Amino acid sequence: MITINDLHTYRGLNYVLQGVDLEIGDRQCTALLGRNGMGKTTLVQTIMGLLRPRSGSIRLDGRDIAGRPSFMIARQGVALVPQGRRVFPSLSVEENLTLGARNPKPAGGTTPWTLERIYELFPNLGTRRRNRGSQLSGGEQQMLARALLTNPTLLLMDEPSEGLAPVIVDRVGEIIAELREQGLAIFLVEQNYGLAIRSADTVSILANGVVVWRGAPAELDSDPGTREAHLGVLAVG
Repeated sequence: MITINDLHTYRGLNYVLQGVDLEIGDRQCTALLGRNGMGKTTLVQTIMGLLRPRSGSIRLDGRDIAGRPSFMIARQGVALVPQGRRVFPSLSVEENLTLGARNPKPAGGTTPWTLERIYELFPNLGTRRRNRGSQLSGGEQQMLARALLTNPTLLLMDEPSEGLAPVIVDRVGEIIAELREQGLAIFLVEQNYGLAIRSADTVSILANGVVVWRGAPAELDSDPGTREAHLGVLAVG
């Protein structure tokens, strides 16, 4: 779905992405792992058009979207679940969800996302849909639901497990599995090794602004040297 070639991005004077090559598969979950400060969020924001690359290409279904405005990229079926809880606190849960909703035009015969379907996936959002956004824990669920209501073909998820209790992280993993089964392409940027390995079809590791490893989850599980060198993960549990 997306092919990234020799991508270079700065944040001010900081040279963050230093020649990234990466592929995000259609109807798959592609995970990106890496320590803090390696450029993971910068890569997500560059794909989404929130940061403009200095050079390189980002091809979505063959069309180069590098440097295009984020609203144009969103119109092409890309949705972002950003890092941190970014909801509108004075609006109701339902108002938060429907702000960016689009008429469903699903690709490949997939079932469109509607409020009713969202409430089936997230029952707590349905029972408290009249509450203010600030009154409901689980802002990440609101953001994911809001992104799904744009009816995307590619979902970018930036650290969805950050700050969550282990039982909620498990639920996030279950939801990712459900979305994969329904044919949605997912780019999962994570530091939670277990969640990424359980969720992904393919895994890449970003270090110092470049991809230093890519392969199947099982390959990384059987490579303790790579895990320790680039992730600080000594054992798999």
